[in-house]
Amino acid sequence: MLTDTTVPFFSGAASVRRDWSRISHRVRKIVRRGRFTSHEMVHQLEKAIKEYTGAQHAIACNSGTDALILALRAAGVGPGDEVILPTYTFFASVSSVIHVGADPVLVDIVPGSYAIDPDRAAAAVTSRTKAIMPVHLFNQTADLATLCDLAEELGLQVIEDSAEAIGMRVAGRHAGRWGTAGVLSFFPTKTLGALGDAGMVLTDNEDIAGRVRRARCHGEATELRHTYLELGWNSRCDELQAAVLLTRLERLDQDILRRAQLAQRYSERLARLPQVTIPWQAPAKHQSNLVWYVYLLETERRDELVDFLADHDVGTEVYYPRPLSHQPCLRHLPGARHPVPVARAASRRAVGLPLYPDLTDEQVDLVCELIEKFHGGRDE
Repeated sequence: MLTDTTVPFFSGAASVRRDWSRISHRVRKIVRRGRFTSHEMVHQLEKAIKEYTGAQHAIACNSGTDALILALRAAGVGPGDEVILPTYTFFASVSSVIHVGADPVLVDIVPGSYAIDPDRAAAAVTSRTKAIMPVHLFNQTADLATLCDLAEELGLQVIEDSAEAIGMRVAGRHAGRWGTAGVLSFFPTKTLGALGDAGMVLTDNEDIAGRVRRARCHGEATELRHTYLELGWNSRCDELQAAVLLTRLERLDQDILRRAQLAQRYSERLARLPQVTIPWQAPAKHQSNLVWYVYLLETERRDELVDFLADHDVGTEVYYPRPLSHQPCLRHLPGARHPVPVARAASRRAVGLPLYPDLTDEQVDLVCELIEKFHGGRDE
């Protein structure tokens, strides 16, 4: 029998309670020091992320969106340049390109992985192309080896939108380290989430790291207070979010394992339903390790299923209801005119189910039972 159990799409309340004594211990240190922005906790977080990812430089900022803008700007992407990116991604991917003055070129994705199609990217290259921006979505990276080979052959940069990809690695190299630079987002729902906004730029390039550090603080020279070498932004990471992230980083691998267990539970149950398509992994030669940020299901009756689950107090998230090239404020762009049939199909069929460490096995079973019931696979 079904119960009245509510299953939110995301909740981190239990994790916060679990970690609160360690978080509050760090917060008390911040209060005693009286320094609340870009100080000791932020420095510790940058060091810890460097160690976790293997990056030579990890530069904290105030959001994943700002991290993309800072990385693009530091890599020299600007007016007159084109950046090729997938049309199926969050709006920040494309808005960051526009914010640095470049022109986005939106292309289709690979079925199943939802990542940029390397063949479509290659076909979209022009004399103005400066960079390719792969986006690593949901549970695996884009085909980084092929994209980086393409970029090297054509003299392009690769700027990775690896906002969702902490913990993902290809051939032992962490996402965000395959190209010129990459980013992480620490939005609360992410695999490593803060209690607000925060982000990080990853790079092995000393010059780019220096430009990002300056740009996140109005363009101020690192060693010369009140001396500004370029125009920048106010994009510093605050100490409180760094304290939360340092604490949660200690349990990140355990949380990743728990997400994998929950995803497997979903797949074992839902694979029996012919009406749905469960997530898959890219072929071995392009494969990254799976890190389950989102469990994305596809079904022809997606919108009806979303309403049915909502009626039973189960939260879902539609990723993404329309390709970026179909967004009202982007339709006029020449780079939004490429055909994107795979992305259009995913926008019509795909839905994210609840998946986070606080979720219980019983809640996953309840969600699966409801999906089975909706598709006629089980009576009430």
